[in-house]
Amino acid sequence: MIALSVSKNQIPIPNIEGTEAETTVSFFQGGHKESLYWGTYRPNVYLGIRARTPQSLVAGLMWTCVKDGRFSMRHVCQNADELKKYGWMRHNGRDYGHQELVDQDMTLMTSFFKSKEDGSGYGGDWTVRIDVRNENSKLSEDLQQTAHLFFYLADEDGNALSLSRDLLDIHDNSLLAFGSRKDIGSWHLHLTSMDDLEVHYSGFKTPHIHNLSDLVQQNLGAQVRKFGHLQLSDTSDDSSNILVFQISGSIPFRADIAFVSGTDLGGNSRLKDRLNSLTGTLLTTRLDEKEREFDDKFKNSFSLTDELDFESISIGKAAVANLMGGIGYFYGQSKISLPKTSDFKSGERYISYWPAELYTAVPSRPFFPRGFLWDEGFHQLLIWRWDIQICLDIVGHWLDLMNVEGWIPREQILGAEALSKVPEEFVLQHPTNGNPPTLFLVLRDLVFGMKKNKFTAAERDQISSFLERAFVRLEAWFQWFNTTQSGMATSSYFWHGRDNTTTRELNAKTLSSGFDDYPRASHPGDEERHLDLRCWMLLAADCMYSISKLLRKEKELGKEYGSTAKLLSDFAILNQIHVCLMFLQMHFDDAYGAYFDFGNHTEKVRLSWQEVGGTNHYASRELVREVLERPRLRFVPHIGYVSLFPFMWRILPPDSLILEKQLDLISNRSILWTDYGLRSLSKTSSMYMKRNTEHDPPYWRGPIWMNMNYLILSSLHHYSKENGPYKDKAKTMYSDLRSNLIRNIVRNYQQTGYFWEQYDQKKGKGKGARVFTGWTSLVLLIMAEAYSEW
Repeated sequence: MIALSVSKNQIPIPNIEGTEAETTVSFFQGGHKESLYWGTYRPNVYLGIRARTPQSLVAGLMWTCVKDGRFSMRHVCQNADELKKYGWMRHNGRDYGHQELVDQDMTLMTSFFKSKEDGSGYGGDWTVRIDVRNENSKLSEDLQQTAHLFFYLADEDGNALSLSRDLLDIHDNSLLAFGSRKDIGSWHLHLTSMDDLEVHYSGFKTPHIHNLSDLVQQNLGAQVRKFGHLQLSDTSDDSSNILVFQISGSIPFRADIAFVSGTDLGGNSRLKDRLNSLTGTLLTTRLDEKEREFDDKFKNSFSLTDELDFESISIGKAAVANLMGGIGYFYGQSKISLPKTSDFKSGERYISYWPAELYTAVPSRPFFPRGFLWDEGFHQLLIWRWDIQICLDIVGHWLDLMNVEGWIPREQILGAEALSKVPEEFVLQHPTNGNPPTLFLVLRDLVFGMKKNKFTAAERDQISSFLERAFVRLEAWFQWFNTTQSGMATSSYFWHGRDNTTTRELNAKTLSSGFDDYPRASHPGDEERHLDLRCWMLLAADCMYSISKLLRKEKELGKEYGSTAKLLSDFAILNQIHVCLMFLQMHFDDAYGAYFDFGNHTEKVRLSWQEVGGTNHYASRELVREVLERPRLRFVPHIGYVSLFPFMWRILPPDSLILEKQLDLISNRSILWTDYGLRSLSKTSSMYMKRNTEHDPPYWRGPIWMNMNYLILSSLHHYSKENGPYKDKAKTMYSDLRSNLIRNIVRNYQQTGYFWEQYDQKKGKGKGARVFTGWTSLVLLIMAEAYSEW
């Protein structure tokens, strides 16, 4: 059901038509919002800066590279650029970050620094230092000895930006541009350098910035054709809202670009002092201080043991730095799919969500530079340990995206920049479909930390206040899952959204579960029972019960959550339920000693080449799904990550024979165990490493994923400390799996310069999206042995 209105007795959330029904509750305010106003909040570009406001001043960096004798432009993160390496080496998420980018023989080092001084405008001032160096001692061709950088400033509001009267000699006048905005007052942009640099410019007037690379390349191309020089035209459109500055110089060189706000609030001497503090030797001192602060905070936050070498610790720093440096701010409207039976705006396939903002980490800068709901819970397991305020801020933004029904769109594609990176078939969000409520993972951590006095008094107040304000949304979220995703059998659930009419997929995908092509019942239907969702509901119910007790609401609100958690954690019920004088097996198959999904299933399904009618009377061949046996209601006999959810959620008693069977499955090399981590699907599965369509290679059908390995490792750590007959076995498995995971991630990072989305189960090689510093950054928590406790 799509919510189109909001009553005053319901949650004060905007309606889905795009108009504000009521004012939303803000989860960030005051000095905290101002302190995080500016940041590197454009993770989709190699270096991008913006403010946390819908129509912001936006800054960024481009540069040219010679490849196969031709110039190409670098701007948006993409694998096709074939950079040897790029990523944040240090980033605190607030006011400092240092990044290294290696492009062929050139190394770019970018440092971001922000400060709030007397007289500065809202959000303060910021500066970018760019160091350009040769990767090799001497470049071979003349063309490669000069670097061409392009730093730009754009106003998304369309406000005109003013050029300095004399910006071509930076040693006489460092001012590049100036302007004024309501949020920050008047501002200046300065460029300073001790090196001999050449500066050119071009101004554009356009409502879009996501195609800025094309505009710059067109301008350069025209200049090359006319004059044979690779330089901007030194012209500007009337009322330009985008200014691009070309900075050219012989490698090596350094340039500082400083943004000074509130220039109308102080005298010239104060402005000069602020500018001096943002450039040159004073900036060097401040960056050195921030580097030491980052290293000290890293040491205090994660307490890595002496067993880890310097290289592993450096990679741990890169993990948290890239996660924090990958935090972005987005604003726009999601596109919500209409039911096929809907006659709303006849002919339209979707309606627009309300205009919304989202402050969030992202999984991957080149491939997934936007918010994903189920990823974010894993991101926050690390972020709350680094900065609790940023964590609460992000979780609050996600909860503010909830509609009146309690549904949150699982993928957030907000704004033109985000939309430009997403294939059309993934744009529409479906209000019948959920996504694992992983935000409860971090909320459970916070509640447990409160009980164990892990936080300061100020942090305790912040967390308690946040939970008070968030409680009504969390209740709505839980109830949405409990009513829309419940199954036919008591205490069962299933993921909605599977296509029961597919003729192209070997196994209908379950995108809503996060496990995409993980094998489920061959024939989707309402009789399905999905084990992982049942366990996610246990997490949600238990967390809601804990929050209600913490807030002293257990008598009025917590009783239902407590009884639901007790039901879903009941070991006997999980294994079988007595119904109508018959035993109905819920999820445990004693013959396999494993837990499974249940549904209408046959193993005899395959993809086969068949001739289909084509255009112009020519037949074509396509891979088509072929069912060779009538399906029946049964367990879906595929051992993998889903099978281990009861183990991950620690439902199994420490003295249970079933626990021993789970440990045997995990440690069996013919099933899940490898020298690089646990594979997602057993080698014995009929779906192991099978393509799902002609064009879809196996995704969750064998490769190693860090988020699930982290949860499994966390439970091994738990059972290794529980008294029982399998304590020692769990301890040995924990130690071996932890070593395997760390060693493989470190080795891949050393060899490639990147973290990866997944890892090959045969040789451990990084696969899928690279620069995947979302949940793969959990390797740092594995290094620190920092796991969830409850």
